[in-house]
Order: sequence, then structure tokens, then C-alpha cells
Amino acid sequence: MLVLAGTIGAGKTSLTKMLANEMDLSGYYESVDDNEILPLFYKNPQKYAFLLQIYFLNSRLDLIKQARLDAKDSIMDRSIYEDSLMFRLNADLGRATSTEADIYDSLLENMMEEIPDAKIVKNPDLLIHIRISFDTMLKRIKKRGRSFEQIDKDPELYKYYQLLNERYNSWYDNYNQSPKMQIDGDKYDFVENEADFKIVLAQIKNKYETLISC
Repeated sequence: MLVLAGTIGAGKTSLTKMLANEMDLSGYYESVDDNEILPLFYKNPQKYAFLLQIYFLNSRLDLIKQARLDAKDSIMDRSIYEDSLMFRLNADLGRATSTEADIYDSLLENMMEEIPDAKIVKNPDLLIHIRISFDTMLKRIKKRGRSFEQIDKDPELYKYYQLLNERYNSWYDNYNQSPKMQIDGDKYDFVENEADFKIVLAQIKNKYETLISC
């Protein structure tokens, strides 16, 4: 099971679809369009931050279970471990309490604990982090056009996005739940440029083949 990681607008879903097609993997995707809580969170983050994290935890665990039971190798467009990063940021910004963040982290740790001889291994076999600059992040968010994500409708989102992008770098450095690799999302525009995608594909295939040969 491969998982993508990266800040908002990094291109996780796009790259997941492209890799699933090129590498014959089953793709599993974060629920956004049918997530009724996400727009509510953007309108009132103090009220809905904790509920949103529990929603994501439940839905991501369900996807992990589906992916591990799949007969094919799989790829997911979001790592479950990123949610703690985002929720901690919400707590630091006053959108949630530190107690809620502690409870969430404890729940995540307990639910992701690997049980010996269990049929389903929960941690990924490879995490692929797409690193992008803050400027690229803002351009991608504006381009995809989700109304509740736009800074012109909520100027406070600028600070939130800036801090979120900064924290991803240290998050990746400290991630130790599986093998990992990083893609330069500024240097390689894998969505719009086919040559760039081929370079990224080769990097991931090389890492993937190394893992499955072990």
C-alpha cells in the first residue's frame, strides 16, 4: 500500500490517479465532495474541528481496511498521519483545545497500533510526500476553485495555509511509520507536463520496485 502526503493543493489526488493508471494499482481517495462537515468547519472551525477529525479518522481507517483487503497493490491519496499535524495546527490557532488534540492523538495511536498476526496491516509500505512552496500552494488552491478554501472569502485562511505549509517539512522529517520518499512539486509539474510526470514516475517506480524485491 502506497500513500501520498502533502499540503492542500500539492496534487495528491491527481498524482494518485496517474500512478494508479500507470502502475496498475487500485486507487483509494479522500472523501471531499460528499463530506458534509468540511464546509461547516470552514464556516465555524471552533465548533467543528474535533468532529471533522473524527470523521476523517473513521473514513481513512475504512479506506485502509479496503485497501489491505484488495487483491491488487493499492495507492491512497492521503496519509492518516497527516491529520494529527492539521489538528495540532487548529489547536494552536485556537480552533480546538489542546485536550482535544491530545485525545485525538491518543485515539489515532491506539487505532493504528499494529496487532501481531492480524490480517490487516494498517501502516503503509511507502509514503510519498509531495513538497511544494507556499506560493505554489496558493496558486493551486485558487485554480481548483473550491469556494470554501478561497482566501478572498476568508482572509484568515492565508495565515492558516502559511503555517500548514511550513509544518509539513518538519512533519516529513519526523515521519517514521514506514519507508518514505519526497517529490519536488515545484520542480516537477507532473499534472501539466508529461515529461515531468515521467521523471516522477521513474523515481517512484524505482523506490517501489526496491521495496517489493526485499
